[in-house]
Amino acid sequence: MIKKFVSLVLAVLLVNAGMGTVYAKSNTEKEVRYAEKVKQSIVKLGSGESALVKIKLRDKTKLEGFVSAISDDSFVVTDIKTGIAVTVAYSQVKQVKSNNVSTKTKIAIGVGIVIAVLVIIAAINGNIGNGRRPGELF
Repeated sequence: MIKKFVSLVLAVLLVNAGMGTVYAKSNTEKEVRYAEKVKQSIVKLGSGESALVKIKLRDKTKLEGFVSAISDDSFVVTDIKTGIAVTVAYSQVKQVKSNNVSTKTKIAIGVGIVIAVLVIIAAINGNIGNGRRPGELF
């Protein structure tokens, strides 16, 4: 009986010894990483009137316009209609949306549309499928 009890205690100790303590990352670490992601996306987007963005801040403020300047700790969003420029710290951003599409993406979409149209035209003319024209039975 004592041998079983000692074996059980040793087994429990071995299992616990194999598990390390896992600490959750603090909110400040998560916020710093998120701010860095925001910075990377703004830098990738670039600045100028073609860099259109919609920004939601942590205080629920919404900004819409284009990125007119980028610095190490903040960026500037200028409203297209009013021309008012607002400096935004990366750490204050909750969400960034951009409607910009790269040139490569536009070309790929155009090529896809052309191919789809050609396939539809070929199918209508009977060049795809069993080789028969529409309306032919045998």
